[in-house]
Order: sequence, then C-alpha cells, then structure tokens
Amino acid sequence: MQKNVTNKRPAGFYAACIAFSFERFAFYAAKWLMTVFVAATIMDGGLGLSTGEAARMSANLVAFTYLLPLFGGYISDYLIGARYLIPIGLVLMGVGYLLAWKAESAGAINAMVILVSIGTGLFKSQNNAIIGRLFKDKTQLDAAYSTQYSFVNIGSFIGTTIIGILAAKYGYRFCFLVCAIIVFIDAIWYIANYKNFGNAGKKPFKINENADPNEVKNEEKVPLTKLEKNRIFAIILVSFFSIIFWIFWYLASLPVLFHWAGETAAADWTIGSFEVPTAWFDSLNAILCIILGPILGAYWTKKANSPKGDFNMFQKTALGIFLLGLSYIVFGSAEIARGTGQASLIWIIVFGILLTLGEMVFSPLGNSFIAKYAPPQLITTMMSVWVLAVFFSGKSYGAIYDFTQQFPFDKVMFTIAAIAIISAAILWFFSGKLQRLVEPDAADRAEYEKLHNTEKKENINKKSIETEETITFESDDENN
Repeated sequence: MQKNVTNKRPAGFYAACIAFSFERFAFYAAKWLMTVFVAATIMDGGLGLSTGEAARMSANLVAFTYLLPLFGGYISDYLIGARYLIPIGLVLMGVGYLLAWKAESAGAINAMVILVSIGTGLFKSQNNAIIGRLFKDKTQLDAAYSTQYSFVNIGSFIGTTIIGILAAKYGYRFCFLVCAIIVFIDAIWYIANYKNFGNAGKKPFKINENADPNEVKNEEKVPLTKLEKNRIFAIILVSFFSIIFWIFWYLASLPVLFHWAGETAAADWTIGSFEVPTAWFDSLNAILCIILGPILGAYWTKKANSPKGDFNMFQKTALGIFLLGLSYIVFGSAEIARGTGQASLIWIIVFGILLTLGEMVFSPLGNSFIAKYAPPQLITTMMSVWVLAVFFSGKSYGAIYDFTQQFPFDKVMFTIAAIAIISAAILWFFSGKLQRLVEPDAADRAEYEKLHNTEKKENINKKSIETEETITFESDDENN
C-alpha cells in the first residue's frame, strides 16, 4: 500500500532550524577564533600561548560539547521541559563568549569552554528532540532532519566566512563579542517562537504531551516494554556504527592537511596561477551539505511515497558508511595514480563529494531514527547517546592517524575503506532482522499491544489499590 507523505512542515520546525543556524554560526566561528586567538602573539591581538595549548583547548571544546548533552538530556527527559532549557543554554554560551572577549589568560578561555559546553548540553539534543515531537507523521522525519542539517551547515559556513573577514579588520576580541550577540539574539528568537512549538517541550519528555491528561500520570509509571527495550538496543547498536563512521570522517581532514598539502604536498593545489587554500576543503563540505540537504530530503519523501517504500534506517546507515568507504578508495587510488608526481586536485574534490554524501545520508537520519523509536521518557537521553558517539570518535581519530603513519599511505587508505565497506555490508545483511526489532510484524505488534495494555491495567489497578488502602488507613485513623 502506497503511503502519502506530505512535504508540509510546521512553522515550529523552521523556527528550530533557524535557531540551529544562529547557534552553529557562533560555535564554529568561536572554535576557529579560540584556536588562533590563543596561539597568536600579544602584538597580534592574541594571548601569546603555544600552539599545543591552543590545540588542547580546541579539542576540549569539541569533546565536551559532545559529552554534556548526555547530562542535559536527563534534565529535559525527567525534570524540566526542553523549550525552557534551550534559551538558558544559549545565554550560557553568550556569557562564555563574553568572557573570551575580555580574556587576558588561559583561565578565561577555559571558563568559556566550560560555559559553552554546558550551554550546548542544554541546547543541542533538546532542539533535535523538539523537532521530532513536532511531526505526527513520523515518515516525514528523514526528510525533515536532512533539511535541518542544511540549516546547521548554513550557520557554520556563514559564521566561519564572516568571522574570518571581521577578525582581519577588527581583531579577534571583537569577533567573540559578535558571537555572544548572535546567541543572545537566538535566545530571544526561540522564546518569541514558543507559540509555534505547540505543546512540544513544555513538559519533561517522560510525559507524552499529546496523551489524554487523565492517562499521563499512569503512563509515567508504566515500565519499558519489550519493544521499547528492543528499540533502545537498536539505537545503541546504530550509535556503535556511528563511532566507526565518525572516526574515519574526522580522520579524513588529516591526510588533506598533512599528506596532500604542506611542504611536500602530494597534490597540486594550484589552478593556473591561483593556489587554492586548504581551508576551502572544509568550505566544500559545508556548501555540499547545504545543497544536498533539501535534495536528499525530497528524495526520501519520494522514496517513502513509492510503492516499494523507503529504505529502513539500518539500510540508510549502511549506505552512509559504504559511501565513506568509497571516498577512501579514491584517496588510495590517487596515491597509486600519482606515482612520484603530484595528484590532481580533482581527486581531492571527488573525495570531498563522496565524504559529504556519506555524511548527509548517515548523520541527519540518526536524529530521525531516535525521534521515531526512542521511548518518550528517554528521547533526549537517546539523542545524547547518539551525540556521545561523536565524543568517543573525536578522542580517537588523532591517535589512530598517528599509528597509521608507520605504514604506506595507499595501504592505510584501502584498509580503512575495507573496514568501512565490510561494516556497511554486515549492517545491510542484518538490516531486515534489526528492522523487525523496532517495527514488529502484525503478530509481534499484537503481542506488544496486549502486553502494553496489561502493564497499564496492572499499574492502574495497583494505583487504585494503593489509593483504597490509603483511604482505609485514614478512615481507621479517624475512627481511632
């Protein structure tokens, strides 16, 4: 039976996406700013510290902004509605950037790292989770999160481009002030759009805001069902494959900087008399993400409307990892093709296209998968598990790259490609069985609904008995 998947999206979706653009503008701009500001000499307007210290601070910023969403997720799942945490997180980021604006020592920059990390922990997973709650038709989520990913990259691309220009003209400190103003505006923007979010994020996610108010209290007490436990297992499994993906994705920039570029560059970065800046490799990634987001979003919608239906999440995850593997085949092939000379820049461009295509298939759909299948009371915690996978990847890829330096470059590239492609093949092969964990057939669903209803009734009866016992006890106490 063909499903009708509409392209119409709620206004709150675009409000949340624009909030991501503002926040990523400030974050990626500040990440670059912090690294160059710390290492720049005092005469050049920096702190005059070592490049090693700058690198460590930059690594801490990346690592902890992927770790703290796990704790922020617990707060929004169980304690406070996500929509109220998001502006608080943005304000904390803004205060952090203000500290960097007036920084005179490493301590102020470390304080910025702490505040921005905490602020990100209250913003990132919460905003993703609210987007997921805005859609009643869950078949729209793959397309929606692909579009959201484009908004993220619009912010990062504009932020790094504009801040680079402003830093040259007005200095680093002024740019930190700009980042602070941007996130303060973002906080105001988010609050002004509360009405467009409906009930999403008003209450902790353990409470289903769309449920019958008379049943909410009882729903909170129902333990996780077998289906929900299976879905949690599936999310953790996909997050494991996410670690593999992001290790190789982050590692990709190192060969670009240290093998294909540099003093003994293995690639020719000139076009005529113009030398292409290596920083444009990151710009290529951002621009492609912006372009591919709506295209892939439209493709997933068309695929979902087709008679055969869409790929399942496990197949899409496998496809993303497979494309990543293909990109490393390009690097290995370029090394062989160049012989003793320099490789054409076309090899780098093709690598970047495949790398970004793999990212756009893999990354946005993780949020969609979790929004569809995470138990309501654990939605931002599960979002944060997905984000936490990037934390482990970020801490690993540098050491892995150092280890590979003792082996021939082409063999390393082909080995990474083989690991990625084999991982993708395994995931694709088991995708049907894994999909049945999260989307059981009719018999399994009937059993689940029977179990779920039984658990609800038992919980209600238990609550009723406890209430009757309390009334009886109070009555006896009054008689005594």
